[in-house]
Amino acid sequence: MAIMPAVKRRKLSPPENVDRRPSPSFSLEGSDVDRQGDYFKYGAGWNLEQNYEQRPRKQKRERENSRLPIKTAEGRIEQVVRPLTDNDEEDSFLGTSSGKDTDSEGGFLGEEPHVSTQGRIVEAKEELARVATLLNQDPEEHAGGFRILGQIASSPNPTIKKLALATQLIVYKDVIPGYRIRLHDNTEVLEKLSKDVRRLRSYEQALVGSYQNYVKDLASCAKGSRADATDIPTDIASVAISCACSLLLAVPHFNFRSELLKILIDRVGSNKRDLDFQKCISTLENIFRDDEDGSPSLDGVSQLTKMIKACDYRVDESVLNTFLHLRLLAEFTSKGSQNRIDKYKGAESRINSVNGKTPKVGKKQFLTKKQRKLLREQKAVEKEFKEADAIVGHEERDRLQAETLKLVFVTYFRILKARVPHLMGAVLEGLAKYAHLINQDFFGDLLEALRDLVRQADELLDAVQNDPETRRDVEPTGSAVAVASSTRDPIRASLLATTTAFTLLDGQDAARAASSLSLDLTFFIAQLYKSLHTLSLHPDLELSSKSLRLPDPDFSHASQQPGLNSNKVNFATSSVLLLRALSAVMTPRSVPPVRLAAFTKQLLTASVHVPEKSAQAVLQLLAQVLKMHGSKVVSLWNTEERKGDGVFDGERADVEGSNPFASTAWEGELLKCHFCPKVRDGVKGLEKIVRGVGK
Repeated sequence: MAIMPAVKRRKLSPPENVDRRPSPSFSLEGSDVDRQGDYFKYGAGWNLEQNYEQRPRKQKRERENSRLPIKTAEGRIEQVVRPLTDNDEEDSFLGTSSGKDTDSEGGFLGEEPHVSTQGRIVEAKEELARVATLLNQDPEEHAGGFRILGQIASSPNPTIKKLALATQLIVYKDVIPGYRIRLHDNTEVLEKLSKDVRRLRSYEQALVGSYQNYVKDLASCAKGSRADATDIPTDIASVAISCACSLLLAVPHFNFRSELLKILIDRVGSNKRDLDFQKCISTLENIFRDDEDGSPSLDGVSQLTKMIKACDYRVDESVLNTFLHLRLLAEFTSKGSQNRIDKYKGAESRINSVNGKTPKVGKKQFLTKKQRKLLREQKAVEKEFKEADAIVGHEERDRLQAETLKLVFVTYFRILKARVPHLMGAVLEGLAKYAHLINQDFFGDLLEALRDLVRQADELLDAVQNDPETRRDVEPTGSAVAVASSTRDPIRASLLATTTAFTLLDGQDAARAASSLSLDLTFFIAQLYKSLHTLSLHPDLELSSKSLRLPDPDFSHASQQPGLNSNKVNFATSSVLLLRALSAVMTPRSVPPVRLAAFTKQLLTASVHVPEKSAQAVLQLLAQVLKMHGSKVVSLWNTEERKGDGVFDGERADVEGSNPFASTAWEGELLKCHFCPKVRDGVKGLEKIVRGVGK
């Protein structure tokens, strides 16, 4: 084995130009005097910062993020930052922990800077706009936006809260589907579903849950609009009521409709009559008018009747007038064919679609096992489509409208029995419209109540004629005169009761019904005849609730809030009600000639005083009567064929005792000089019909 030579070690000596001054770090050897002398001798040439400069220091490097970006519930892609550790929080310069960083003024840097109220409102607007845009683009992908909108709506700032409520209204109106969403229980949640179905079901549950919270928030905010509410601002309550009205008009089929209706009905049940009250009344009228399946109307009428009864009928008259807009059995009055029967062809069409052949009549169709299986599957599919279909069938619609009609009549009869003075006009208006739908078993009691109302209106009218101050001073104390409140028109109240009595037999066999039920309408006929002269001089004969008029300065009740409708019922004009009652009296086949002549004479006299439109309607009615009963009244136009002796008494209350055949139709000569050409043509048409009678 060869021996390796030893490595030669060389002594490294410093270069000659190296400064050999002693180091600033002193050794322990030597005396203090020597060390002090060296310090002063060499200290001036030392670089005291050299050692610190050459010492390696920690660089402030950026934290390396090893996490992948994520997609938030709002649809934004964000990079999650790794949280700081204790080592990251060490001061790179001093190598010590900084603790809590403070600014120059002593405040903590981690605190959010103070934002003004206007700045928070601007930030809320931007956030609401961003979330609403995402929900409008793809609500299923950004279902978490509903929760964010609800959180913004819980802000204590009134402006932000109103903005959030309005934003949620627009979003829900856009994303709510055209069907009701059924809430699923725990067993259905655990079912095995496909990915698409599970995603859709998750979105629907999120939508229903957020919408329920929104409706609850509206209900709590709407309480501030009531007269007894003080803790909620009025402007927030008005916004909440407007949102509830808009939702009911836009999506009346969706979930929690009863809760929205309760918001409106609680508001109209209060005595505070303002713009919110008018808005709720208008919304209820539109819901009743536009309802096609009957379910929203039934919910609204049910809650209204309960509220009216709970308030002991101390509600505004316009609340009861909403019943006049109901579509009660109006679309199903058509009669079926008398010579053929329409059969259901659903089963036959299914059989034909299975085998492609038309089966013979009276013979059972033979189907194979495969065809029967296919037919069962088709039936199951049709059943599922029928259940999922939002359109209600005619039978179901009839049932719902019948229930609604029963609730309406129960309310009307209770008010008639209680004799609530300020609601009598609305009740009579409703009974006059829906009287043909009332069961005949209630005719006797209803006519008796109508007679009492007519007597009370006559007593009030006599009191007003004898003492004009009575109308201002009378108070609803419960007496016969005071039952008709001072704010009611006794002439119109009497006309409404009379019209209702005649409308009870409209659309039915009047003679058979009157004979079987012993109905005596003589009282109402005499009342109508007596009121013809007074109605012809009434200034509001052709005015309705939508007509513009100046308030009466001498009437104490004329001072009401500006901008609100000060009229009472007047849903139909007095002229329309009068013509409706006259048609029921004069157009039947069996009318006594004396009664027919008395009404004809009074109508000719009234046509001289009434406005032109009413005069045209009266002349058209007389033309119809002359075509049907011309031979009974033709003697009024011929002085040579007078049948009566004595003098005609037009002011007598007894129709048969007024002696109408002792007079002539001289009013026609005055009407020929009428300023309206149509009235003049109507009179000429009457004379032409009279000349043709008997030829």
